[in-house]
Amino acid sequence: MLGLILAQEILSPQALSVLGAGLAIGLGALGPGIGIGLLASGALQAIGRNPEATPQIQLNMILAIAFAEAIAIYALVVALLLKFVA
Repeated sequence: MLGLILAQEILSPQALSVLGAGLAIGLGALGPGIGIGLLASGALQAIGRNPEATPQIQLNMILAIAFAEAIAIYALVVALLLKFVA
């Protein structure tokens, strides 16, 4: 009986909402973080091999970073919706 009461308190809708928000932002920021790291690594290697192409490489790198950050911002919005609306 006591276990059932504790399970109902632990698995309340508010607790699941907070858990979902934490997972959303945690996993949603993991991918873009890894992607930006790999992107910067590749860009720095390309600039090291061909310094004359630096402006074009930097332009493409900044554009790709913006797209990766947009995915992280979407994850943040989902987490905020789960936290405050659900």
